[in-house]
Amino acid sequence: MISFSIDGQPVEGKEDAHILEVALDAGIEIPHLCYNESVKPYGACRLCLVEVTRKGRSKMTTSCNYPIMEGIEVFTGTEKVLRARRMIIELLLSMCPGDKLLQEMAAGMGVREVRFKKEEEKDCILCGLCARVCDEVVGAHAIQFASRGDRREMIPPFGEEAMNCIACGACVVVCPVNVIGMKEEGDERTILRWKRTLKMKSCKVCGNYFAPWFQLDKFKEKAKLPKDFYDVCYTCRS
Repeated sequence: MISFSIDGQPVEGKEDAHILEVALDAGIEIPHLCYNESVKPYGACRLCLVEVTRKGRSKMTTSCNYPIMEGIEVFTGTEKVLRARRMIIELLLSMCPGDKLLQEMAAGMGVREVRFKKEEEKDCILCGLCARVCDEVVGAHAIQFASRGDRREMIPPFGEEAMNCIACGACVVVCPVNVIGMKEEGDERTILRWKRTLKMKSCKVCGNYFAPWFQLDKFKEKAKLPKDFYDVCYTCRS
């Protein structure tokens, strides 16, 4: 275990851990949006900024991907850090002005107005969490970043229907600003943002639709499961 301090509080973490995960485990809250313990840290949203002092030198860095080191001192609420966070939350609000979570975070940081031009046509904060979950956890590789600068966006290949999408809904669950959307009607599930609609399978016991055929076939193929493994839904199987 590696020992260091956060805001003067002694903490410990495993050798390959990062500041944010140790802080959260210790009950120390650091604002964040793009962090999820299921995927590799990416440092996209920049909200988890902290100030780290090591060997007498201080620097500001994202805590989600900064590895812990013996004896470092981490400060989560210095004026420099708070000022940077307020700037970042303003930028995020300009990209996604209608999001309730961002508005609540901004209010908590004392931000009452946004000085940057609002992007009314956009609603994604480009944190990349949906694509990372799709790649690293689901393994579908259905979406990706495209373009650069102010034209950067998260889309399926060529902006068409995401043909690799298995409509599992993982991206919908992890999106911090809830802009992807999922709809189920009858025997169909649609992931709205990726324009992907798939037929769902019904349980042989209860008759309820519980997952897309395409998703279940992919899972059976990867896990080498029997063909009838998903004839019954998760609830009835347990």
